[in-house]
Amino acid sequence: MKSSKNNTSNRKQDHIKICLEDDVQFKSKTTGFEKYEFEHFAITELTLDEIDLSTEFFAKKISYPFLISCMTGGTIEAESINAKLAEAAEQLNIPIGVGSQRQLLEDDKYIASFKIISETVKSVPIIGNIGAAEFSKFDNPADKIMYLSEAVNASAMVIHVNPLQELFQIEGTPNFKGLQKNLEIVCAKISIPIIVKEVGSGISRRAAKILLDCGVKGIDIAGAGGTSWSGVEMKRNKNSYNEYFWDWGLPTSFCIKELFKLKKDYDFMLIGSGGISKPEDAAKALALGADISASAGILLKEVAANGVEGVTNLLLNWFFNLKKIMYLTNCKNISELKNVNLIKKEDLF
Repeated sequence: MKSSKNNTSNRKQDHIKICLEDDVQFKSKTTGFEKYEFEHFAITELTLDEIDLSTEFFAKKISYPFLISCMTGGTIEAESINAKLAEAAEQLNIPIGVGSQRQLLEDDKYIASFKIISETVKSVPIIGNIGAAEFSKFDNPADKIMYLSEAVNASAMVIHVNPLQELFQIEGTPNFKGLQKNLEIVCAKISIPIIVKEVGSGISRRAAKILLDCGVKGIDIAGAGGTSWSGVEMKRNKNSYNEYFWDWGLPTSFCIKELFKLKKDYDFMLIGSGGISKPEDAAKALALGADISASAGILLKEVAANGVEGVTNLLLNWFFNLKKIMYLTNCKNISELKNVNLIKKEDLF
């Protein structure tokens, strides 16, 4: 029988291979962004040059409202991927997340696959990452989170929640008992912000309120419509295929709208991710209330195919098109874009 250490690394290798080579997108459910149109403003007097895409990520100024989402780590392949993504993040001055650091709790064999990010970037925020299945069982959660954050020089930590994926993962541990208690402890003791992130099924307003009451400072909704992580695990375990659960989850646009309603009572960063695959998706996420948007799957494929240059060119094209949208909606900065009018397509006819 393989050790748990080998299983963690092998599983991460499987995930990279499947995400790059197989179709693991949602089958019938979408992000919902396609149901909206921007309200055109015909008398804009803006110029492209005066439109400012910069914003803040927990008091750190970034050049664009975008996060390279947590992807991978803990394998030989991950070191190269993370090095290239980190270089792109540095060039663009945007934050970057690391993949799950569970493997670091087992041994330091692949520590370079995580540290390569902090060794590459000089100024952009780095987000550490550990799964709720592990975090909820920590006896000394604040100490463990400090260790993981220091290992990658993180300025924020993600606790990713993935109950659906754990249900279908061969080695899964669908047991998050202790999650809320440990979140309360860590949020009270740790100075860096704690972000809770789904991995593709979305976070409801009811769940978000509980998280915010625990002291969480950021929520990355990672809604349905992009990569199906139950689908990824079904690919790994061919005997578990179930079409209903492949498409389980709350669409990204719905989650953003719902969680934005909590902004009147809570001060938190709302990250819109889940199927963000083109600039208009990112723009609509912001217009619906997200503070920044984030992507993973499309960037993983781009970095594998075309390296650093491919990622930077892709994102620069996105950001230029975001400027065009802002020009046509008369928005000179991200704050104004967050207040622009989105129209449901059904109301246009």
